Amino acid sequence: MSHSGPVLRFEATATDASARAGSVLTSRGQFLTPCFMPVGTRAAVRTLSSVDLESLGVQVMLANTYHLMLRPGAEVIARAGGIHEFAGWNGHVLTDSGGYQVYSLNPTVDDSGATFRSTYDGSSHHLTPERAVQIQHLLGSDIQMVLDVCPPLPSEPGLVRAAVDRTAAWAARAKAAHQPALVGGHAQALFGIVQGGIDPCLRRESAERTLAIGFDGYGIGGLSVGESRDEMLPALAAAVEVLPTESPRYLMGVGDAIGIVEAIALGVDMFDCVLPTRLARHGTVLTSAGRLNLRNAGFASDTNPLDPACDCIVCARWSRAYLRHLLCVHEPTAPRLVTIHNLHWLLALVGRAREAILRGELDRLRAEVARTLKG
Repeated sequence: MSHSGPVLRFEATATDASARAGSVLTSRGQFLTPCFMPVGTRAAVRTLSSVDLESLGVQVMLANTYHLMLRPGAEVIARAGGIHEFAGWNGHVLTDSGGYQVYSLNPTVDDSGATFRSTYDGSSHHLTPERAVQIQHLLGSDIQMVLDVCPPLPSEPGLVRAAVDRTAAWAARAKAAHQPALVGGHAQALFGIVQGGIDPCLRRESAERTLAIGFDGYGIGGLSVGESRDEMLPALAAAVEVLPTESPRYLMGVGDAIGIVEAIALGVDMFDCVLPTRLARHGTVLTSAGRLNLRNAGFASDTNPLDPACDCIVCARWSRAYLRHLLCVHEPTAPRLVTIHNLHWLLALVGRAREAILRGELDRLRAEVARTLKG
């Protein structure tokens, strides 16, 4: 694919009402959608290796710009040949802008950017839209995100309005600074981000302003940050209705099963979240009957697999009793194995959603998920 034209493109294979199954084609290759992207905060999904991700069928890994710019530094990764070489990962990589992490640190924000202190050593850093683009260019990801303003929810309407305005201004600056020049032989796409809280009108306006700037794809940010699902979905729908059908749509930070399936039904293509891996490290298992707390004493002698309906390597080999034992004695093998299961389970659910769209039966899967799962 020439980098003189679109850096990536979306091709729909099938639609089912607003939902779509398709593929995103990049200069690295392609990945199928809907797509769930595990979060590799520091260039690794915690407790797993790139080999594990390949075995799980992961297509895209998300890496965290904020953490990588501080440790080991974007320049170090660039000298190593970019994040793919550095991490030994052959799939796609999407990097966030670092904005979400920065805003959790209560930064000083003005029109130029955000000033924050490192969680590692307390040093001060100033992140601008241009600097976020430069850092992600050094990281060498396939898709980078613009720096946005992500207000917590609930927030005062004025704060949400200011976030929409500043996000739009910063997006234009990011677009101007971005060079899709080949990085390690591959062109780098840039996604804009839609904000607007839970106000459908603001969401629609933000989507229109982001679309007017023009990006390779579109993220929908600032959701799943404290609002209910009933508040999230109308705001999400308002944004998606504006976004172009020929570009991928990415709902940022949503990883619960019901939320993902409902968002797919609205026309979202890409997802990321720390939820399945974070739950795993605390002993919470995703199953076809809902979440299971492996620490419960009732599982101490349970010889069943984590989920009898699951075909992952963990469920094929080890029992709930064994995994609970490892968890309770703080054996690092436990979070690793439960993480493998949780990611397999969620990736399989997204795969089922894709198959349901291809058959025109997504509503049947939505009803099943709503009936059998909690979150």
